[in-house]
Amino acid sequence: MSEEVNNMERRLEDLKLKIKSYPDFPKPGILFRDIFSILSDPNAFSELRKLTIEYIKSTLPYFDVIVGLESRGFLIGPFLALEFCLPFVPVRKQGKLPGELAKAVYALEYGNDTFEIQKDVIKPHQRVLIVDDLLATGGNIL
Repeated sequence: MSEEVNNMERRLEDLKLKIKSYPDFPKPGILFRDIFSILSDPNAFSELRKLTIEYIKSTLPYFDVIVGLESRGFLIGPFLALEFCLPFVPVRKQGKLPGELAKAVYALEYGNDTFEIQKDVIKPHQRVLIVDDLLATGGNIL
């Protein structure tokens, strides 16, 4: 493993120590990991930004659009869009966007929800980087 990868992993582990965990929230049996403890610390938030950008640059060769999933994707996605000089497209919960929409229903560990996106914001064959909560189970993307 390269020194650069080891350094990134150490920095990531340091950030993980700053994340607060809340058992049984929002329902019994769920361990909620709260990234707001990172966002409220300017040094930690800056490090999160740097690590995210470094990781993307080292692993993703090309993308055209950055999509942020409501709501935590809105916290990370815009600074990535600015960094890469690409459009940011929000994906919102049902009923929060105007215009013609595409919808997707998805299951979470504690229920179902619906995402919506404006139909004309992503063109055919564009490559999309999807930004969501860093610690989610992936239920949103599934």
